[in-house]
Amino acid sequence: MILSQAMALDIQLPPETGAFKQDKGAEIANGQCLTCHSVEYVAMQPPMPRAFWKSSVQKMQQKYGAPIPDDQVEPVVDYLTKNYGVSTNGAAATAPTAHPQSGPGTGPGAAASDGPKIAMKYACINCHNVGLKIIGPAYRDIAVKYKADPDAFGKIDQQIHKGGSGKWGPMIMPPFPQVTPAETKILADWILGLK
Repeated sequence: MILSQAMALDIQLPPETGAFKQDKGAEIANGQCLTCHSVEYVAMQPPMPRAFWKSSVQKMQQKYGAPIPDDQVEPVVDYLTKNYGVSTNGAAATAPTAHPQSGPGTGPGAAASDGPKIAMKYACINCHNVGLKIIGPAYRDIAVKYKADPDAFGKIDQQIHKGGSGKWGPMIMPPFPQVTPAETKILADWILGLK
């Protein structure tokens, strides 16, 4: 009699390392498009005019149920047209340019109470909720996991800026490199302060 043991197969997918070109609206594209698609999926599209991008975004929203708020459709279409449209797709990629950010969490009076506003700005709430796992872990679960970890901020910072998977399950979190250090601190303080 021959006995054999089956070995478990461990498959590791590469981390999502792509990020959209840094420009006005990149945070919306990262938050809305990367929930389902990779940057490469968008970047590999043939150069198309605004009408194509608008119909694509509306199709994702209306036919596939992408949770893109109506007030973000035009800004994401503007961003995609400008950065991946007819005159730009296929041009050599340039290094991202730092753009000053404005909005919640960037002023001198920013506080952890701005955390929810920043989570809205970058569409973190599409995958995360304060008390309930959606796609990613609940913010309270993150706070509990890192409660006694002296490197909690560093781990949250790394996850926000580089993305990744495996810490909370197989779902990939896209990177959000455009979140400023000040915004990251406010988000982390808010999350870690949840009880």
